Amino acid sequence: MEDIIEQLRECNEPVSVTLELPDEDLLVEIEEQLYMSIPADMRVYLLEVSDVVYGALEPVTVTDERSHTFLPDVAAQAWNVGMPRHLLPVCAYGEGFYCIDPDGKVQYWDGQDLGPDANGESEWDSIWHWVQQVWLQA
Repeated sequence: MEDIIEQLRECNEPVSVTLELPDEDLLVEIEEQLYMSIPADMRVYLLEVSDVVYGALEPVTVTDERSHTFLPDVAAQAWNVGMPRHLLPVCAYGEGFYCIDPDGKVQYWDGQDLGPDANGESEWDSIWHWVQQVWLQA
């Protein structure tokens, strides 16, 4: 995990308006908005590297309510189009969402069911595996 965090930091692209990292109190507020807990690995991701901007994918964030990547809004959109309510979106992609289950596994939901993404992959053991194998490769 630490190596992946370091790799993300190295890849971070300069942007005109930088994102802030959340604190634990904000994550508790986000969980209250979602009516569910954020899985442990996703929590670490949000606290340590959710300010990283890299490549074409735009994972969820929690510090700017006006952002199109604001987790409660992305979750509402995903659930509204049928994504199972026990899943949380990690990143909108194509017609679906990369999402994380309560056990921390990341999957691709395509608008109808869980299945392979455009690269034929369908499940990653953790958000860190997803970052390494999908986001950093995009």
